[in-house]
Amino acid sequence: MNNKIRLQKIIADSGYCSRRRAEAYIKEGRVKVNGRTVQIGDKASERGDIITVNGERIASKAKPRYIKLYKPRGYLCSASDPHVGTKRLVTELLNKIPERVYPVGRLDVNSEGLILLTNDGGFANRIAHPSSAVSKIYRVTVAGKADELKAEKLASGVDIGEGEITRPCSVQIITEEEKRTVMLFAISEGKNRQIRRMCEAVGLDVSRLKRVSVGGVKLGVLKPGEYADLTKQELRLLEVTCGRNKESSESRRNRKI
Repeated sequence: MNNKIRLQKIIADSGYCSRRRAEAYIKEGRVKVNGRTVQIGDKASERGDIITVNGERIASKAKPRYIKLYKPRGYLCSASDPHVGTKRLVTELLNKIPERVYPVGRLDVNSEGLILLTNDGGFANRIAHPSSAVSKIYRVTVAGKADELKAEKLASGVDIGEGEITRPCSVQIITEEEKRTVMLFAISEGKNRQIRRMCEAVGLDVSRLKRVSVGGVKLGVLKPGEYADLTKQELRLLEVTCGRNKESSESRRNRKI
């Protein structure tokens, strides 16, 4: 019986990093099996082979851990810094937990709020995959006044450059003052710096961006730097949301065929 499975899955399941990062490490020649450098598509035995990444031997599948964290501004939403030592990492805020977890999705360094972390590669892929269309809610403060016309433009989809047009979303003005406007954005995409680029496209300057919900899981009473394990109810909510959205996406594709 052949029990060998793809290396990127073994690495992600071990909690070392995400599957996407594992694939990048394989392409860069940083992964070895029994001392031999491997390539994308190679497989290994989770228990019978010695697998190393960046010279570090990975452990067998770790106990699953699912965490929500209030990421403060100034922290990089990554398990490693590509520029080595130039940024603080969100994983540094979790140095008291034994499992090696990594962020699900991203939240730019100047933004704050809810981020999910896990060592479960399958869970991370389901949440982050575009077909899951997990809704994320942001509280966004912009300088000056943002009238309803601009809110409508943002909601209908805008060109954020490089040929990217955002999907229709929900934008609600909740506080309107002379020098600032606070809005709630509900989006189901994850383009790089998406909300900041959307606001720039309609002439708005973001002064504060805070994510308050992911797939129905709320930031709640967490303060910057604090974290908590996801409850069974929160995990169930995320799984149900991913499954429902994926089925809806597949149904739409089938209707077009």
